[in-house]
Amino acid sequence: MNWTTLADALFERHDIRADDDLLVGTGTLDGKTIAVVGTTNHAAIGVALALAQARVVLDTIAAHPGRAILLFVDTQGQRLRRRDELVGINRAMAHLGRSVDLARREGHRVIGLVYDQALSGGFLTSGLIADECDALPEAEIRVMRIPAMSRVTKIPESRLEELSRSNPVFAPGVEHYVAMGGVHALWTGDLRQRLRDALVTAATVDGRAIEGRDRGGRLLAASVVERILDA
Repeated sequence: MNWTTLADALFERHDIRADDDLLVGTGTLDGKTIAVVGTTNHAAIGVALALAQARVVLDTIAAHPGRAILLFVDTQGQRLRRRDELVGINRAMAHLGRSVDLARREGHRVIGLVYDQALSGGFLTSGLIADECDALPEAEIRVMRIPAMSRVTKIPESRLEELSRSNPVFAPGVEHYVAMGGVHALWTGDLRQRLRDALVTAATVDGRAIEGRDRGGRLLAASVVERILDA
């Protein structure tokens, strides 16, 4: 689903616009205004795009206290260019993540919605840091392809393929991120109602490890967190 079709399905009316790969605007649901910021065109998140998204979030905090924020996620990950690395893409992406976190701590309900593609660092600093990250069933989510994972871990691709059949941690795919708790739910049917529900029920504490344990996709994370907190 493209972002325009999605916006029409979610809102009674909206003024969301695309500025190259940046999506920005507002939507109206049940008479309430929701800020929208995100990306399109499988955007590679570089310094400029990360800072532009952070600016929208910070402006919303300053001008519209408490306004809900919806993050539209469609990214191929961080931009792999020397210029972005030299000028500090790590700090720009951290600034985006901290801006979203500030919004949450200032009382803004923040919902991330993966509507197309979500990879790597571009996903980590947007949808995954929201109060709740949801996805459309046709979305594609992964942090690392198995060939790249093999190069980093030195584990043969054949072994990783075998592991991915029984362990969601090693397997790309939106259903595996649901099992691990990274994605709270898949939005089907009445998308407008799913947004209403998320704005009301999204947790303000991080329960992903518990969801991953309960869903059988990430069995040890919750117990490790509990042991650390009890230490």
